[in-house]
Amino acid sequence: MKFFVDTADTGDIAELAATGLIDGVTTNPSLVAKSGRPFAEVIKEICDIVSGPVSAEVVATDYDGMISEGRKLAKIADNVAVKLPLTLDGLKACRTLSDDGTMVNVTLCFSANQALLAAKAGATFISPFIGRLDDINVDGMELISDIRQIYDNYLFDTEILAASIRTANHVKLSALAGADVATMPPAVIKGLVKHPLTDKGLEAFLADAEKAGIKV
Repeated sequence: MKFFVDTADTGDIAELAATGLIDGVTTNPSLVAKSGRPFAEVIKEICDIVSGPVSAEVVATDYDGMISEGRKLAKIADNVAVKLPLTLDGLKACRTLSDDGTMVNVTLCFSANQALLAAKAGATFISPFIGRLDDINVDGMELISDIRQIYDNYLFDTEILAASIRTANHVKLSALAGADVATMPPAVIKGLVKHPLTDKGLEAFLADAEKAGIKV
C-alpha cells in the first residue's frame, strides 16, 4: 500500500519524506492557501521534495477551464497529478488530460458508479472520501471494497486512493479493503507508529540495559 501525505506544509512533507515512508502528496486549494504563498510556487517546491505523484487541484469547474488550468499545472513538474472534480466536465477533462499523458486524480468520489466512470475516463487515481461518508452514517469502507471488486472485475488500472482518512483505524481498514493508496494528514501518519505496549517494552529494555551497564 502506498502512503501519500495530505498537506501543503513543505516542512512536514520534507520531514516525512526523510523517513522513506511516503510515496506522494495530495493537496487542495484550501491546504495551499494556508501557506500564504503562490500556488504554483508551493506545488513546485513539493515536487522537488518528493519524486512520487503530487496532486494539484484545478479551481475551474467547466471543461475548457479545467483543461487550461490542468495543462498549466502539468508543466510545473513531471510528477504533478492534476486533480479534477467528479463531474461530467471533470470526467471529460480527465479523458483529455489522460490522453495527453498527464496523471489525473479524480476527487470527491462518493459512490461505486462514480468510481466506475472515472476509471472509464482514464483516471490514474480515484479518491473516495471515507471520513465524509462516515459523517453521514454511510460505511466508507464498503465503498472501498465495492470499487476494488469492480476494478478487479474489469482489470482497470485506476488506483484507489482512500481519502478523508482521519484515524489509524481508517488506514488499517482501507488496507484490508484493498485500497492501493491511503492519503492522510501528517499527524495520522506519525500516529501509526504509536502503541502503548511498544513504549512500555522499550522503557523496560532501556531500564534493564542501564542496570546491566550495557553499552553498544
